[in-house]
Amino acid sequence: MKKLTRQEIIDILVGCTILGTGGGGSLDDGLDSVEKALAAGHEFQLLDFDEIQVDAHYANPYYCGSIVPKGDQSQQRGDEIATSIRALEEFMDVQFHGLVSIEYGGGNTGEMMAAAARTGKFIVDADAAGRAVPELQFSTYYVTENPITPFSVGTSYGDMAIVTNVADDARAEALSRYMAIGSGGLVGMTDHPIQGRRLKEAVIPNALSYAGTVGRAQREAVEQGTDPIQAILTAGGGRLLFQGKVASGSGWSIQEGFTVGTIQMDGAGQDQGKQAKLWYKNENMIMWVDGQVRVTCPDLICVVETKTGYPITNPNCTEGMEVTVLGFHCHEIWKRERGLAILNPRFFGFDTDCVFLED
Repeated sequence: MKKLTRQEIIDILVGCTILGTGGGGSLDDGLDSVEKALAAGHEFQLLDFDEIQVDAHYANPYYCGSIVPKGDQSQQRGDEIATSIRALEEFMDVQFHGLVSIEYGGGNTGEMMAAAARTGKFIVDADAAGRAVPELQFSTYYVTENPITPFSVGTSYGDMAIVTNVADDARAEALSRYMAIGSGGLVGMTDHPIQGRRLKEAVIPNALSYAGTVGRAQREAVEQGTDPIQAILTAGGGRLLFQGKVASGSGWSIQEGFTVGTIQMDGAGQDQGKQAKLWYKNENMIMWVDGQVRVTCPDLICVVETKTGYPITNPNCTEGMEVTVLGFHCHEIWKRERGLAILNPRFFGFDTDCVFLED
C-alpha cells in the first residue's frame, strides 16, 4: 500500500485523461473532487495489485452519461457516487475493501479515487478497460464473464435504484442510460461487486501506476522545456499518428445520451498536405488518414495539445487548435476472441474489421 501525494494523484489523472481516448469525464471535475477530499484531510491509499485480498469485496463507482463542452452547467452533480456505494454495501451487507476504476478518465478515475478517500477505502491499482469506453458492456469484466449485478444507480434528485438482475451488460447499459437521460445527463453508479480472487483475473493490473508514469512524463517535459509528445510516447509505449490543426467540418451532437461527433484535421509538419478524421461516441473509435482507415478501437486513439501534450476531451477540439493524435496498444484482453467480439468498429456501424497500430 502506498499513500499518494497530491502530485502523484494529479499525474495519475492527467495520464488517465491522455489515455482516455477523449472521454472518461471531465478532468477538471475529477481534480476538483480530489482537492476537496484532500482539503478535508482524507488520505489516498493505492493498493498494489498483489495486495488484493482474495476474500474481500471490491466494486466500481463512476458516473454514467454524456460528455459536454467545458462551461456547460446542465449536468449538476451531488454525491451520487458515494450514495451509490453505501446503498450497494447496505444491500449486500458487506463493506468494500477497495474501489476500482471502471475506465480511464480524469473524471471517472478522479471521482473513484476521491470516493475511496472519503469512505476510507483503498484505491486498487487496476482498471476495467485500459481506456475510456462509451457503454457498460465494454469492460474487462464482461470479457471475462463476471456479472455486473447487483448494481446501484443514484441521481441528483435523490433517487436510488438497486438492480439485482439483468439479461446482460448491454441491458444494464440501456437501463442506466435511460436513467441518466431523465436525470440531467448523469447518474452515479456502483457496479461489478466482486471478491478479490475473481478481481485479479478480471481487470488490468497496475493500470493506475502506468497512467501516472504517462502523466508525470508530460508534466516533467513541460517543466524542463523538452518535447512533451515524445515524452508521452516513450513513457506509454505509444505511436505518433498525426499532427495538424482542427479544421472546419468538425461537430457533435447528443444522441440517445451519448456525445457523438467527428474531428476533422488538416496536417502540419510531416503530415503537411494530409487530412485526418476521427469519429467518436463519447470516445474516439476510428481514425482515417486521407480517407483510409488508420486505426480503430479497441486500440487507443488519443488527442493532445501539440505544444504541451495536455489532453483534450471530446467535444472540446475546436477549429484552429494545434493537436497531435497519439496511438497506444490496447491491453491483450481486448484481443482475445471474446474481447474482439465485444468492442470493434462494426458495433458502431462501420464496415471494417479492427485495424491495430501494428497493422
